[in-house]
Amino acid sequence: MTQLSNNQVKFLRGKAHSLKPIVMVGANGVTENVLEEINNALDYHELIKIKVRAEEREDKQAMIDHICQQTKAAKIQVIGHNLSIYRKSATPKIILPK
Repeated sequence: MTQLSNNQVKFLRGKAHSLKPIVMVGANGVTENVLEEINNALDYHELIKIKVRAEEREDKQAMIDHICQQTKAAKIQVIGHNLSIYRKSATPKIILPK
């Protein structure tokens, strides 16, 4: 998982604010296909927003933790059902502050 400083997280939160969710996690939960889509989106965009729909708060948190572990991405922010995550790609598109 990527380790980010508080300054970098704050910077990425600002960038993620205007993003629309790219991947939706629904009733089937976090499947292999969903993880593959998230990985593809992270490789292309680096910073993405995911809509995680779950009935229970604990279920949603478990899905978020599972997504971050499997994709090796850093959790930037969770607002309601929207999760923002970041993973640096081979060709960086976002220049992070120090």
